[in-house]
Amino acid sequence: MKIQNKWIRAAIPALLLHCSIGTVYCWSIFSQEIADHIGFSKGATEWAFSFAIFFLGMSAAFLGKIVEKDIHKSSLIAAICFAAGMAGTGFFIWYGGTHRGSLLALLGIYICYGFIMGIGLGTGYLSPVKTLMLWFSDRKGLATGLAVAGFGAAKAIASPIMQKLLTSLGDGGIYKMFWILAIVYFVMMFVGHLLLAKPEGWHEPSGDEKAPSAIETIKTKPATFIGIWIMFYLNITCGLALISQEKMIIKCIGLGSMVGILSSVTAIFNAGGRLGFSAWADSFKDRNTIYKIIFSLSIIATALVIITQGITNRGENTLLMILVLVLLFVVNAGYGGGFSNVPTLLSDHYGMGNISAIHGITLSAWAIAGLTGNQVATLIVDHVGSPIDIGHGSTINPLGYQTVLYLTIVLYVISLLCSLFLVSKKTK
Repeated sequence: MKIQNKWIRAAIPALLLHCSIGTVYCWSIFSQEIADHIGFSKGATEWAFSFAIFFLGMSAAFLGKIVEKDIHKSSLIAAICFAAGMAGTGFFIWYGGTHRGSLLALLGIYICYGFIMGIGLGTGYLSPVKTLMLWFSDRKGLATGLAVAGFGAAKAIASPIMQKLLTSLGDGGIYKMFWILAIVYFVMMFVGHLLLAKPEGWHEPSGDEKAPSAIETIKTKPATFIGIWIMFYLNITCGLALISQEKMIIKCIGLGSMVGILSSVTAIFNAGGRLGFSAWADSFKDRNTIYKIIFSLSIIATALVIITQGITNRGENTLLMILVLVLLFVVNAGYGGGFSNVPTLLSDHYGMGNISAIHGITLSAWAIAGLTGNQVATLIVDHVGSPIDIGHGSTINPLGYQTVLYLTIVLYVISLLCSLFLVSKKTK
């Protein structure tokens, strides 16, 4: 019965919540359609996604206490905010279609997709994590990896469904899709909210026990927290910098016809890294070891492409093409693994008492990286090298994408140094 409860009360609701909110990463599927429908540039609408990631991290940081005290309240907030934000986004897309170029429509999308959905993302992301670690105390990494893998796999699952809806709903399909998905995801998340429950034997510290706050707990090992925060932030920044340019890099190495397939493969590596690296980390005495492995692999893969100039090679050498693809696979896997191992690494150092609140504060790194990762990469691509016309109205800038690697390898080295010298060894 206990084994069954682990899945019914923790794993299944976690997947329902994370597979819903993880669709925020489907933004690239419909961002151009939104821009065309409301009469704004794609660059203007792109900020909606950046705001969503920013408010995901900030809501997790500031609402972590609510998650700590009452996962039923936090999971309900997540379901309502995520669905309401999605439905509101659909409304303002519809309004923008009838009032093209309306600033109100653009601001409405920012507020609904960015702020309201962002709150749903942050609370929904945090709500099942501690519960999973409590139910699967012997394999915490595997449990959290399973849920966070659901967040990563959501894009691969939902993308073809969204593409089908966009083409089958006809005129106005873009805003109708949002309304349909708002209902579907609310039902999924609400079911997850109803099922989610902590083990009966778990005792949360009451107010009169004067348990230390999350900040007080962090102060017991300040250098370790700073190290975890920095390497988490830098790993996300590097991941977003390369993942945001992924399709164009694939075109640079002469595999433009396989962009769709290879994007799905990288999404699988992203989800696989979340589950694989966290499950692997369970076998180490010190969970920080997995970060040393992730950063070392990322440095090696990046260095090989820098040395061989693999991206600027333009697909003239099969081995160099393979090295670039390996880089994309490693970065995606390490990006996912960085996410899934954070809560368990924090619990190893600070215990389970305030883990939701401490995890929430750490996710502020995700918020800031969401505003810097892809924007920094875009800035480099825009100012280094020159666009090359490859036909069909498409251009690439191999030198620009290659130059991004010089930034990411430096950041990966800094991350490894943080893992080696700032994050202390696990204590009982």
